[in-house]
Amino acid sequence: MRSRQLETALTEFLGAAADHLRAEVAAGAEVPFELGSKAGRRGHAATPLYCYRALTGQFIGEREAALKRLPGHAEAAKLLERFDGLDRYLTSVGGDAARAKGRARVRAAIKALLEDVFDEQTDFELRPERLQAGLERLQQSELANASEIALVATLHGVTIASAELPLASGLRIAQRDALQGVPEAAVSAIDEGRAESHLIVLYTIEQDDTREALLTGRAVLQDLLSALRLFGDGRVTLGALAWARIGAGPWTPLALGAGGRPHGMLVVTVEQEDELRAFCNLVSRRTPHDNELAWALRRFELGCERADPHEAHLLALRALLEPEGPSSGLLAGRLAALCATPDERAELTERIVQAVALERSIVAGTAVKKKGAGKALAEDVAGHLRALLRDVICGHLEPDLAAIADELLDGEPELGDEDEELDSEPLSNPAQDVLPIESVAKASVS
Repeated sequence: MRSRQLETALTEFLGAAADHLRAEVAAGAEVPFELGSKAGRRGHAATPLYCYRALTGQFIGEREAALKRLPGHAEAAKLLERFDGLDRYLTSVGGDAARAKGRARVRAAIKALLEDVFDEQTDFELRPERLQAGLERLQQSELANASEIALVATLHGVTIASAELPLASGLRIAQRDALQGVPEAAVSAIDEGRAESHLIVLYTIEQDDTREALLTGRAVLQDLLSALRLFGDGRVTLGALAWARIGAGPWTPLALGAGGRPHGMLVVTVEQEDELRAFCNLVSRRTPHDNELAWALRRFELGCERADPHEAHLLALRALLEPEGPSSGLLAGRLAALCATPDERAELTERIVQAVALERSIVAGTAVKKKGAGKALAEDVAGHLRALLRDVICGHLEPDLAAIADELLDGEPELGDEDEELDSEPLSNPAQDVLPIESVAKASVS
């Protein structure tokens, strides 16, 4: 899949480089030449023919520092650094470029591209056919080989400021028109009959075992979905269908079994991109799979896939905060201890008591439909659950949330004891406009 964003950035930089190099020549700089020879025409093989070859690469290399200061260089370098075909491109170029390591790989790739586009030129005119050929050679290094599996899915309920957002090796999300070569059905996909803006998810992996590669791809998509749902308050969903391709073969539809409809919109600004990238990596490494937290996270996911998430999210909170069972009545107080300041705990406790009462009335079939009030309660419950899950996965809170809450409650002063200092911040507050990697527990337990 070809990246339009990468091609646009490289085209702009190459245009600026051409202007700079032409100006150098006009100011009197000379492109060095070397004298070469080749065999003569048939019948005159013993007579060598001599010719001059412009050493464009040497001329460009001597001006590398100036070229790095040109407009567009920083953007082109950033996109190249995240280009999945970078190593294959450097290998195809050979020489010093193939031996480059670390961040020097990007500098080597830019120099190789400049030499390719302006090879043996002394006028440094940016000729469209040579530019296109150079970009083709770069992009072809990302084309699937026989053992590469590509997986494309649609992502709903998220918008990004950039055309593309690489998140990990082989994984990126992009605007619908940012990639060339993806299935047309993915570009024009609609969500349950409603034409809505959506993003494209692309994941590629090199693996001989196709079945294992697809299982890995599904797991990566699920981790991405979990991370996005925990990152912000938008109810993000994947489309029901994905498309898989082996090597350069045809795209094949693949059912994901995803459910739910998007609610709200998670907006990822340019400033948040690095944080989201780090958070996705953290979630993929630290998501639990076999304990109470894993169970609660799954209930959170199920709630995000339902029209009414209320019951699923309350069950998740009980797993984290009320292991004694609902009859203990401890859920509301413990949640308030973790997620509210001392002077706001009574109010939050009452809200959770109302949410529990609503759950009981739903079970009994006596619930009165008050869409506004019920929706507000459900959003409160979801917000606090998301904040707690996020802080535990990020390592800001220990998994035993019930014990932490009890310690906080046990440490409260008696009424009238004004000498005891109270922590003014909750451990986890979903109302705070703080991103997950930056959020830290504001209170500590000794």
